[in-house]
Amino acid sequence: MRVDINCDMGESFGLYQMGNDEEMMKLISSANIACGFHAGDPHVMRRTVQLAKEHGVRIGAHPGFPDMMGFGRRFMTCTPEEIRDYILYQTGALREFAKAYQMELQHCKPHGALYMMAMSDEKIARVILEGLAMISEKMIVFALNGSAVEAVGQQMGIPVAREVYADREHTEDGSIVLTRSGPTIANVHEMAERVVRMVREGKVRTPDGRDAVVRADTICIHGDTPGAVELTKAIHAAFQSAGITVAPVQKI
Repeated sequence: MRVDINCDMGESFGLYQMGNDEEMMKLISSANIACGFHAGDPHVMRRTVQLAKEHGVRIGAHPGFPDMMGFGRRFMTCTPEEIRDYILYQTGALREFAKAYQMELQHCKPHGALYMMAMSDEKIARVILEGLAMISEKMIVFALNGSAVEAVGQQMGIPVAREVYADREHTEDGSIVLTRSGPTIANVHEMAERVVRMVREGKVRTPDGRDAVVRADTICIHGDTPGAVELTKAIHAAFQSAGITVAPVQKI
């Protein structure tokens, strides 16, 4: 069995530091790189692409709303055309940094509020996918199980990777539970076994004790979660015992 591990990267900007990119980059197969709207800046974007190349990690765009103050987590009212242009602008910027290092964009994973809005709103999902198709019809889009992006992507013939989370709780419909305080890592070994079950059995226990059915093409671990490095190492160890191989989503 093969599965991708992804992490949001390049979310520092200026003197502000976010996440543990150097350590996490050693442990993942795909990096979602911030493109300057919710976080990141040109220098951070370039360094993150360079770091990914050094570690053989595939890269993808992580575009969000133009909301650095709210880290892209505030829901914004925008026209479909505005959202499409945000996607084109940010993904295009990262594509040029990738070309400078002889790399290609493997995927796109919208960030924060834009991601969650796209998962439930077919109009937003469609305009994001249309924007990405203008750049490359081969680009893989990350989406929650049972989401609007998954459904519209299938209609449009755009490759979609179903995403689950190592450091978030899941709802019965395969979505995730959002918390104001962010994810909490209690027992890395228990959480790693939960990830193994998602990959092998396609199931995850919800907070109310039910089983949700999910497909795990790619597993997200937030690099800014305290204990993320330890959790990722525990997942690798659990995968080795379970006969699961980590590979970029392009090879799944």
